[in-house]
Formats: sequence, C-alpha cells, structure tokens
Amino acid sequence: MQIIPVIDLMQGQVVHAKFGLRSQYQPIQSRLCDSSAPLAVVASLLKLYPFQTLYIADLDAIMGMGDHHEIIEKITKAYPQLMVWLDSGIRQVNARALYQSKQTRPVIGSENIANLQDYRAISYACESQHILSLDYSATSRLGIQDLHETPRYWPDDVICMSLNAVGSGQGVDVARLNTLIHLNKLRKNPSRIYAAGGVKDASDIASLADLGISGVLVASALHNQHISAQDLMRLNEASIANQQ
Repeated sequence: MQIIPVIDLMQGQVVHAKFGLRSQYQPIQSRLCDSSAPLAVVASLLKLYPFQTLYIADLDAIMGMGDHHEIIEKITKAYPQLMVWLDSGIRQVNARALYQSKQTRPVIGSENIANLQDYRAISYACESQHILSLDYSATSRLGIQDLHETPRYWPDDVICMSLNAVGSGQGVDVARLNTLIHLNKLRKNPSRIYAAGGVKDASDIASLADLGISGVLVASALHNQHISAQDLMRLNEASIANQQ
C-alpha cells in the first residue's frame, strides 16, 4: 500500500481542496506547518514521513489560468529523491502540458478529455507511462464513458478520484472502488488502483489495503493529524508483511 501526499496549487499557494468546489478553495491551514508556501508544505510532509511520491494538482493549469511550472521545478530540484505525479489539466497532445522527466509523471484526468481520440494520442505521446485519473462527482462519471468502462485503455496506474469527497473526511467510496476492481480483473495485466477522496484516518487506509487497493492519495487527514507518523510507519510495516 503506497501512501501519496497531495498538494493543490492555486495562485502560488497550497490550498485546501474540498468537495471539488475549486472557486471556494482557501490557503491551507495545517497543523504540520504555519505556511501555505509550496516548498514549506512539502518540507513539512517529508518531515512527517519519508514519502517517495508526491501528487501535485496544478489547479491554475487545470482551470486554464496559468501554471505553477517554476514552483514545481523548484520542488523537484529541492527533493531529487521524490517522484512527482503531476496533474496539469492535460487535454490534448502538447509539448508543454506533457512535460516529463525521470522525476515527473503526467496525470491525465478523465474530466479534461473530450474524446477517446485525444486520450489515445496523449497516451501514445506519453508512451503509456502516464497515470489515468478516473474522475467522479457525487452522481456521475466525469469525461468520456469509454475510459471508465473499458479497462483496455487503462495504463499501469489508475486513480479512482472522488472529487465530491476530496477534503471531506467522509470516508472513501468503496462501491465505486469495487466496480473498478471488478473491471480491472478483465485486464491481462491488471492495473494498480489508487483511491483518492474522503480518507479520514489510518483505519480507512487499512481497509483499502484489505480490498487490494495499491495506494491512496491523502491531504487533509495528514494536515489535521488524523493520520500520524506512527500510523504511517505501522501501515508501511503491515504492507511489507503482506508482501512476504
């Protein structure tokens, strides 16, 4: 079970993402640090635990209002050991949007994809090394339905992103995850499935591990200290034990 911290960038700051209502996001207030500056927040997360991967949502880029390219580059240079999963709102094949390095992998959000042709072109340009985020609202699947229903289009890593539950601590959508787990069994080489949105504490993560989920994206539960360093160590030890 891989635990991946998330930072959401908007107008140069880390913001508290909640319910997917991006126009209402405010600078994050964290018990881990007293700043919403991106480098300070990343430093506080890595002080809490030596995470290997960081998920960055560049909300300005996703909303077509600029980007945080320079800040993200500063983060990758400051922490060369950190793999960054970057959601920059990729919609079509485009050299800037498909910025990749050995340290950065692009996240393709289904909410941004207009048609299957665009997705397949992006996947080809990424040499299928991207991460697919299957995005959901409370009542619907976002983006083209083929991506949600047809696992042969999935890459090795797939996120079940419940945008309506982000930052809520209301618990994960197990029914939705089980649907993807069932579809994933149709693949010759099953994808790794990651959960995002609604995680409230360490018990949620343990339950996801029991389901066979490969990893979880977390932000609020770390910043409000509902998941502690000790919890993270215990979860890692349990994951190692299960692999033996």
